[in-house]
Amino acid sequence: MTPPTEPPGRLRSRPARLTGLKGLKGLTGLSGPQYFLLAGSFLIPLGSFAVLPFMSVLLHQQLGMGLGAVGVVLAIASFVQFAGGVVGAVVAERIGLQRTMLLALVIRTAGFAGFVPGLAHPAAAVTALFLVSCGAALYLPANKAYLVHRVADEQRPLLLSASGSALNAGIALGPLAAAPFVLSASTGLFTSVAVLFAAITVGHALLPVEAPDHHPEKEGIDPQHPPRHQQKPFAGLPVLPFAVTVLSVYVFMFFQHYLAVYAVPRTSTEFYGLVLALYAVLLVVAQPLLSGRIARMPYARALRLGFAAMAVGMATLAFGHPAALLAGALLICLGEIVLFLKNDLEALARSPRAPAVVFGHQRLAAGIGAFASGIAGGEGYGLAERSGYPGLFWAAVAVQCALLPPLLIHTLRRLSPGPKTDN
Repeated sequence: MTPPTEPPGRLRSRPARLTGLKGLKGLTGLSGPQYFLLAGSFLIPLGSFAVLPFMSVLLHQQLGMGLGAVGVVLAIASFVQFAGGVVGAVVAERIGLQRTMLLALVIRTAGFAGFVPGLAHPAAAVTALFLVSCGAALYLPANKAYLVHRVADEQRPLLLSASGSALNAGIALGPLAAAPFVLSASTGLFTSVAVLFAAITVGHALLPVEAPDHHPEKEGIDPQHPPRHQQKPFAGLPVLPFAVTVLSVYVFMFFQHYLAVYAVPRTSTEFYGLVLALYAVLLVVAQPLLSGRIARMPYARALRLGFAAMAVGMATLAFGHPAALLAGALLICLGEIVLFLKNDLEALARSPRAPAVVFGHQRLAAGIGAFASGIAGGEGYGLAERSGYPGLFWAAVAVQCALLPPLLIHTLRRLSPGPKTDN
């Protein structure tokens, strides 16, 4: 289908017609490449998260690296994976979406294969980890952009949410599938993951190269509006969705990083595993069902709802009771569903740039938020734990969820009267 042709300054999300169970029927009319990419959205994180969550164990216990060095390596690798999305977007604009995905998967396959000799050589393991991170930075913006290439606005929420659900299912199952083998049969595990990625790479090589997507009113034909592939990497950056994404990931990563150390001593590893499983199920099932409603929701309302769910969820965790941990986690899941999807949709609607560039900007925003959360979270949780009241950590995060969003929006409005949140 031909993409929308509104002028860049007036481009806005159209009301989505697909919602709930009826909306899921939209998945029955997809093209073969779209089905393949949705399957890949599950298989790629399944393979990746069969390996990556255990990197600290591999580097520290099996290869003898100090924890300080391990932390530095993992922090840099994570930042490359997120912030490198901007580079991935530029590459996609220049060589195309399908070719960028193929290049990225070749790099990632080489990275996972490199973990086999890396079992005996720390330098090889670190090199392999950075290859995997660079491949992810290249792949993800091009993947999302290819998935929504030349589709109507009302189809985008369902496609992006279905891709997100598949990704989260892979993330949830990958560590469970690999846990029995990661220490006892590491060579076989890494070899299997490399073979899986090689097969996925071959599949991407068979995907058709995307058709050119020309928009005269977007490209601009005068020297003041150069074609998108000649624009600077941050030209057309939608500041508000970018900044809100930074903040959304910042508060969310406190939960991601510190729930385990807080929950396990108060319950058990089995209960913590149950919480994660129910979280994953809610995320996988609810996001496609709610995608149409989220797309139609005004941005301001979505921000209020998403950050309110985050705030109440974080405050609930502070009680420390098993029921509170489960309830808090599920509330945070709802906040994640609303904020992460709506921010991507709003960024697409507000930017005149190609989708690959928009998703690259969003990946950079997520990297900044995750980095800031990592810097603040360690000291913050340590201080709360030393005080004897670790629940204060979650109370402090809840306060940030409540106060930082209006403060951020007010600041942006004062600096620039441009985009509003009430549309």
